[in-house]
Amino acid sequence: MARSDPSPPKEILATDAGEDGYLTGQLLVAMPGMSDPRFARSVICLCAHSAEGAMGIVLNQPLPKLTFDDLLAQLKLDPVPPARRIRLTQGGPVEGGRGFVLHTADWETEGSLKVADDLALTASVEILKAIAEGGGPREGVLALGYAGWGPGQLDDEIQANAWLNVPADEALLFAEQPDQLWRAAMARLGIDPSALSGSAGHA
Repeated sequence: MARSDPSPPKEILATDAGEDGYLTGQLLVAMPGMSDPRFARSVICLCAHSAEGAMGIVLNQPLPKLTFDDLLAQLKLDPVPPARRIRLTQGGPVEGGRGFVLHTADWETEGSLKVADDLALTASVEILKAIAEGGGPREGVLALGYAGWGPGQLDDEIQANAWLNVPADEALLFAEQPDQLWRAAMARLGIDPSALSGSAGHA
């Protein structure tokens, strides 16, 4: 499944979004028969997908023991408490101590990755400071870690019916109830999860 090496996927992130045949900017939805427990019922925003591999952020694995206020305090960022807060998620098994903010593209800084026309990914502390002060992007979610795949690995998993894909929208990306996200994403595809098995076909 997702790779566990600590190096950032620079070669993946350098690719342009929207290449033909790739799913950058879409959501991956785990099939009920997902064999990797780390990704059971997960919904992942694919931030990059190319021949070089793929990188995504898991959206529905909350971090109950860490709050936005806690994180700002650890980074010694003021104000605490902040004027704004965003939801935190465990973004994946790779580099769990590294933070990424997936956000609307109405705010960007140097180094922000354009995921889609209206979506970006930023890994700098600057965005956290902006949000805490009441500014920053209109919507966002802070992820610790990411999910990564080597060349062709995700494509093989999709062919093996491990994942479905669904177009992303703000209601799914920034859902206030992440525990309902998997079913909501399935519903967008017109699928009743209880009617699926791990060997069912994929969209």
